[in-house]
Amino acid sequence: MADSGLRAAADVRPTASNQVDVDLPQVPTGVPSTSEVKAAIPAHCFQRRFSRSAPYAAMSFVLTFGTAFLAWRFLPLHWTWIPMWVLYALVAGTFSTGLWVIAHECGHRAFCQGTRLQDTIGFVLHSALLVPYFSWQRSHAIHHGKTNHLTEGETHVPARIDTKKGDRMVSTQARLGPRTHGALTMAGRLIAGWPLYLLVGATGGPERGTTNHFWPARPFSAALFPNRWAQKVRWSAGGVLTTIALLGAWVVATGSLWPVIALYVGPYLVCNMWLVAYTWLQHTDEDIPHYADEDWSFVRGAFCSVDRPYGRVIDLLHHNIGSTHVAHHLDAKIPHYLAGEATRAIAEAFPDLYRYDPTPVPLALWRVARNCHVVEPTSNGWRFADLGQT
Repeated sequence: MADSGLRAAADVRPTASNQVDVDLPQVPTGVPSTSEVKAAIPAHCFQRRFSRSAPYAAMSFVLTFGTAFLAWRFLPLHWTWIPMWVLYALVAGTFSTGLWVIAHECGHRAFCQGTRLQDTIGFVLHSALLVPYFSWQRSHAIHHGKTNHLTEGETHVPARIDTKKGDRMVSTQARLGPRTHGALTMAGRLIAGWPLYLLVGATGGPERGTTNHFWPARPFSAALFPNRWAQKVRWSAGGVLTTIALLGAWVVATGSLWPVIALYVGPYLVCNMWLVAYTWLQHTDEDIPHYADEDWSFVRGAFCSVDRPYGRVIDLLHHNIGSTHVAHHLDAKIPHYLAGEATRAIAEAFPDLYRYDPTPVPLALWRVARNCHVVEPTSNGWRFADLGQT
């Protein structure tokens, strides 16, 4: 492939002087405007073309379905082959996360020109992965518009220490101990976090109450899906129900539930784990604040995102979703194959604001699961409380 964009993005890590010290967070002396940020990014980084985006989608599609075909063809459905089926789930789930990211780009209009084409691609891919496309497009847009807002944010919004929820979390950690509590938190979020968010708005902003991405009406709050979005939620639910119906037909045709579990459910769970790990680590760490109304701004919230070192292989397979996320939040229409260049420009123009954490991802995930639960007010935003972690 001649197009250099088909390789993993060049190393976008800033020099050591630009790395954010996770123990001694930098307090920004000023926050630029959105126009100042955009001016710092090369203009061509906003150009999105189907001819460049499509090969990435094709790569993820071939890897995902090619792996599934090989497993269906050569792996026996027998309990003695469980280790190989687990390996298959890990590989296929990792590959299918690439498809998830492509659909995510379509929802942001970063895949190509043309709303209908992008919505068609995104709707098909997300529905196949049991994601309500338009519903999540809406909630995710709010997440971008209110990143790290203390009450109006969406997804991975921490509990305030002065609330009943925060008090329960402090008490639970004190009772279980930070390590056990951290392990249970990590397991719960990675395994059940994504479906719980879609079904009841778990970790969503308290401003909108209990939400549901499939039913935008009572007994759930309708605040997340006003006006025309209610119909789009129903279309999204229809797409997911169609996939479920096809899986059911598969069960009937084979006379067994096991092929669906082995070939589809396993990779689906792994894909969900990747998704939760990414979104959790992109906006949460010991030094990352949340802001109330009087201190929050769009740019300040976007700069609360953090880039992490996932490595060239994962960056290629997942289209740089974890290593260029600051740029993505500053302007979500930057296509992933130009986000590396945009990231370097942002890191150079705003070294005191750009966040990059070199901690290996598994260690960072454990640190966040163990230490980042409730926030308390400080002179620079609401920050995670030190509950005596060990």
